Amino acid sequence: MTPKALKAIEKHFGQLTDPRVDRTKEHKLVDIIAIALCAVICGAENWVDIELYGNSKLVWLRTFLELPHGIPSHDTFGRVFRRIDAQEFQKVFYEWVIAVNDLIQGQIVNIDGKCLRGSADKD
Repeated sequence: MTPKALKAIEKHFGQLTDPRVDRTKEHKLVDIIAIALCAVICGAENWVDIELYGNSKLVWLRTFLELPHGIPSHDTFGRVFRRIDAQEFQKVFYEWVIAVNDLIQGQIVNIDGKCLRGSADKD
C-alpha cells in the first residue's frame, strides 16, 4: 500500500468516533477498519473470513499498520463494527472512496487477478 493510500485511510477513518471503552482498546481502530476493508475487497463475507484474511496477510499488513497485538479476533471485528455509528461510517467511507478515486486519477484497478494471470477475456 502506498503512503498516500494509508494517509487517506487514516485521514478519513481517523475521524470516526471510537465506540470502545479505553481499557478495552487493544487494537487501533484504524487497523481494524483497514484490515476489514482489504478483506472485504478480497471477498471476505463475514468476521471469521476477515480474521483469516488478516492472519494470512499479516506480514504485508505490518508493512503499513502498527498491529501492536496482532490481528484482532473475529469477535473483536464484530463487536467494534456493531458499535460504530452507521451514519458516521457511511459518511467517512463515502469521503474515502472519493479520495481514492482522486488518488488513482481514473486508472483501472484490477482486484480479481485475472489480468495478472493472463486469464482475462481477450475481447
